[in-house]
Amino acid sequence: MVNVMLAGGLAMLVALLCTPLFIRFLVRRSYGQFIRDDLTHHHVKRGKPTMGGAVIIGAALLGYFGSHAGVLLLDLTGMLDVTATRLSINALLVLFLLTGLGVIGFFDDYTKIRKERSLGLTSGQKLVGQTLVTVVFALAALLVTDEEGRSPASTAISFVRDTPLDLAFAGPLVGLVLFLLWSNLLITGASNGVNITDGLDGLATGASTMVFGAYVVIAMWQHNQGCGIAPGSNCYSISNALDLAVVAASISGACAGFLWWNASPAAIIMGDTGSLSLGAALAGMAILTHTQLLLVVLGGLFVIITASVIIQVISFKTTGRRVFRMAPLHHHFELLGWAEITIVIRFWIIAGICVAAGLGLFYAEWVVTL
Repeated sequence: MVNVMLAGGLAMLVALLCTPLFIRFLVRRSYGQFIRDDLTHHHVKRGKPTMGGAVIIGAALLGYFGSHAGVLLLDLTGMLDVTATRLSINALLVLFLLTGLGVIGFFDDYTKIRKERSLGLTSGQKLVGQTLVTVVFALAALLVTDEEGRSPASTAISFVRDTPLDLAFAGPLVGLVLFLLWSNLLITGASNGVNITDGLDGLATGASTMVFGAYVVIAMWQHNQGCGIAPGSNCYSISNALDLAVVAASISGACAGFLWWNASPAAIIMGDTGSLSLGAALAGMAILTHTQLLLVVLGGLFVIITASVIIQVISFKTTGRRVFRMAPLHHHFELLGWAEITIVIRFWIIAGICVAAGLGLFYAEWVVTL
């Protein structure tokens, strides 16, 4: 518990204090955001500092590793009755996704700045980068084992825990291939979902803070109800669940600290550096806590906004008509005359409801299996 609180608090403090320094750095180099031509009501944001996701990633890394160092120091000095824990492959894999997709997002943001246009890397270039990062993650998650011989992930499709639907139904090799494809779908979908949502000041950051906060609760619950601590028919066999709570707290704290500067009117934009990395880390948390399909509920806001784009494209291509005035959905409400801050707050409420529903389903399943 000390490790979790220390990680979240340290990451939030780092993001809160370092973001203004990063803003000054970006302003001096004229690293500003470019806006789509059709978003005329957003042209006032043209030139606003971007790539703020770098602060989130840096703060999350410092929060995670700093918390482990802090607990080790407390253990050695005897200041608190705590026991230092080792870094886990599970947490490192989530941080690998966070950093790996952050690098891809950075190149995308930098391309926009260098070429002075609102489009960065091509969709193909992004897909190749996402696939490479995902393959490394998926192979390590399935093949590397901890000291108890457990791998971080499994080939079973999971909702609130693993289901009987196993991708390895035709043998381990088929299971490995299908798991690579499934992981790529989850990570690409989640990263693009957060990326699409990041269109208004603080919208994606605030929603991400809530969903990662939910994963702190889920991972801590899985640790406390783990088969090694509370054996029984409803116990969880999740590898290094407590360390997953630490990394989730680090990212949630980093998002909260960054939100102070990203809330409307934003002083900095997270850019693809932040949105792609946060989405990938969410998918990583879902895979490693064995709650893959539950992410659809927890991240319901991201799903709704992404679905609005899909609906718009399908409708226009099949009928020539648009369902919304503009997609993604938040821009539709802007064109209806809603103030940006009103849309953000109401969408945060939706995000909170989705998180509450997801946690409710998670707990309800545990109660039913008692």
